[in-house]
Amino acid sequence: MILDEVHRDIQKNRKRKRLGRGIGSGHGKTCGRGHKGAGSRAGHSQRPNFAGGQMPLHMKVPKRGFNNKFALTVSVVNLGQIDAAFNDGDEVTLDAMKKKNLAKGRFDVFKVLSEGDVTKKLTVSAHRFSKAAVEKIEAAGGKVVIIPGKTPVAVKQKAAKAEKKAKLAAAK
Repeated sequence: MILDEVHRDIQKNRKRKRLGRGIGSGHGKTCGRGHKGAGSRAGHSQRPNFAGGQMPLHMKVPKRGFNNKFALTVSVVNLGQIDAAFNDGDEVTLDAMKKKNLAKGRFDVFKVLSEGDVTKKLTVSAHRFSKAAVEKIEAAGGKVVIIPGKTPVAVKQKAAKAEKKAKLAAAK
């Protein structure tokens, strides 16, 4: 390969194709549209998934899974990671975790999980904590601060059931 071959035949501003200008142009008569049919007519457009009348692939392939568009995006971090990133007596907030690259990307809820050990006295703030994580943080002398956020549906349903029972008990 010769170095200048790389840029051969590359035109910055390509001339437009002039259609219907006689046989000699190579684009005369039917103008590259073939003979008859929908493709030869003005205004014709085809769906990107059209497979020439046969069953399209997206209809042949079985549908699987479920996507809940209302589900909250939960970002998680383990206690071991927090313990390694922060010093004794530090306040662990969402901003501090983002700076230490522990809270990545976009999320609705931030949850602390119990994997790893806590050896330092930390004040950890998050939307949710696993039970074991709370126990480990408090055992190390730290504090758990729950940030108010979007309430999970299961918690709302429990509260509604409890309220309904209370109303029924009051009515009796």
